[in-house]
Amino acid sequence: MMSAAKDPVTIKKYANRRLYNTGASTYVTLEDLAEMVKKGEDFLVFDAKSGDDITRSVLAQIIFEQEAKVGQSLLPSAFLRQLIRFYGDSMQSLVPRYLEFSLERLTGEQQKFREQMSQAFGASPFATPGIASLEEMTRNNMALFQQAFSMFNPFAAMTRAAEAKEAEEANAGTDAASPAKPAAENLDDVKRELAEMRKRIDKLSR
Repeated sequence: MMSAAKDPVTIKKYANRRLYNTGASTYVTLEDLAEMVKKGEDFLVFDAKSGDDITRSVLAQIIFEQEAKVGQSLLPSAFLRQLIRFYGDSMQSLVPRYLEFSLERLTGEQQKFREQMSQAFGASPFATPGIASLEEMTRNNMALFQQAFSMFNPFAAMTRAAEAKEAEEANAGTDAASPAKPAAENLDDVKRELAEMRKRIDKLSR
């Protein structure tokens, strides 16, 4: 018989920035909360005065402190810049789902990946198969995510189908160029309609 999942521990943050673990009846630090996360212990952080849930901001603060430690950075500068660019963009709502999806896949395959890295770098510290495996995993994750997302985004699927058909007709050769012209014009019309739909959806989502 499976045991019931534990309820998240409640952490209260006071005006003096001190954090209080109500489950253990003791004050804790961000480092303590980081260790709880690593151990798989769930918690929620609330502002002691307003009662607002501030878990997200506290987790972000933990990441900031971990990133500041020498030799422990996980987030490349290029990634952080790209992430900042997504704020306020029409793709913003998609980014959290993609990152969660990728991290879940990475977590599920981390043992396999560790073994690949160990084999690759154990034989030669300058070998790159481990990096190639990570890149391949990222590509596979993106392909799976796009496939899953297309189920909820028929416009994207239609666009890809139109582009594939156009490319197929373009590769047919110059002999087929004349009869394919009406089809190409129809594809252009479909693309314009999809572009207009996207604009309307973006306006509604904002």
